[in-house]
Amino acid sequence: MARDTTDDQPIEKIDELVSYIAAGCKPPKAWRIGTEHEKFPFYVDGNRPVPYEGERGIKALLEGMRRTLGWDPIEDAGRIIGLVEPTGQGAISLEPGGQFELSGATLETLHQTCREGNAHLAQLREIAEPLGIRFLGLGASPKWRLSETPKMPKSRYDIMTAYMPKVGTHGLDMMYRTCTIQVNLDFSSEADMRRKMQVSSRLQPLSTALFANSPFTEGRLNGFQSWRGEIWRDTDNQRSGQLPFVFSSDFGFADYVEWALDVPMYFVIREGRYHDCTHVTFRQFMKGALRKELPNGMPTMGDWANHLSTLFPDVRLKRFLEMRGADGGPWRRICALPAFWVGLLYDEEALDAAEELTRGWSFEEVIAMRDAVPAQALSASFRNHELRETAREVLAIARMGLKNRARFNREGFDETGFLNPLDEVVARGTTSAQEMVNAFNTRWGGSIEPVFLEHAY
Repeated sequence: MARDTTDDQPIEKIDELVSYIAAGCKPPKAWRIGTEHEKFPFYVDGNRPVPYEGERGIKALLEGMRRTLGWDPIEDAGRIIGLVEPTGQGAISLEPGGQFELSGATLETLHQTCREGNAHLAQLREIAEPLGIRFLGLGASPKWRLSETPKMPKSRYDIMTAYMPKVGTHGLDMMYRTCTIQVNLDFSSEADMRRKMQVSSRLQPLSTALFANSPFTEGRLNGFQSWRGEIWRDTDNQRSGQLPFVFSSDFGFADYVEWALDVPMYFVIREGRYHDCTHVTFRQFMKGALRKELPNGMPTMGDWANHLSTLFPDVRLKRFLEMRGADGGPWRRICALPAFWVGLLYDEEALDAAEELTRGWSFEEVIAMRDAVPAQALSASFRNHELRETAREVLAIARMGLKNRARFNREGFDETGFLNPLDEVVARGTTSAQEMVNAFNTRWGGSIEPVFLEHAY
């Protein structure tokens, strides 16, 4: 989740909220790639979860990373809860259950993205291994019950923990027991944003299928290939899922703003303190609903930025687009996820082809696909064939887009190789989740413990 911000500029009109998002428009030469990836820390001794406190806890891990990197600490009520690179290029943050997240720098090529991921994991191992800590690359916690999962000392998470059971059945699972890989990408104009958001919204369930990597819960098979995908089907549906208005031919920034205005808020920050605001929408906030409850009780641009970061649609619009459909996974997936979306969205020929392929997909068809893939993944039926066949077509488009980008590394290779893990999934016809299920039923002997060896960073 994003680092919470402060910006005291007052908001007077809704048009200012639209302009705030529109300010993200950039010319293609300025487009960048921002990759985020989460992983579960665990103690090698007993494959146990890692608490915040203690000589070998998350706090000690963050302090070690701070000394190694020289990054600035992010604090909440005096406790370190993250790190930020001094110039703002990258941050480390904690998800509610201790999931360790790198929000990467905005980079020009996928080669740089993979080097960043390599460097981060190497630095993390250097600090974590003396503490007896390793990290698990899965989409959902495979072993620990919710009651066994640590809680990180972040004020916003206290508010969300109290609120989530009121609005869905899986909100706490989402917070404490899931991990993702996502990529943040730019747009040049409102029209460009529309095309990218529509294409990526239609294809987000396919991303969930390709990256399905969470078949275990509490040490047992859970019946899903992406339990994380199933969790998101009933988390807080006022702020998550697919958005029907995005599929409109005239969808624009103002439509997203109008939707966001009527989503209940989570919190407002005043003088470093988080105030529970789940009882009002942002529109009500603008009309003075919190004037008597809060110091400086009228909204600011910082409040708007924070509100946008607490909306969870499958594709999230801020001053960039966030692709949110994929399970967390191993190192190769950290590179494959941005490769998939950069290939589709950052080349005009590829975007045209992806748009043409998906143009006729209705909102209802996409919802049906989204409902099917947590259990069936690439075996789900879509338009009278297996989704695997659609995946093959889409990956060919993404490969074309990366080839057209012609971004080479020092050895002369372009970015297309980063799609290889996804090509392998489609070629063999089994997801990472299915491979793990097969191992669980055969050579793992029905034990979950080998996952901590075979799928650890």
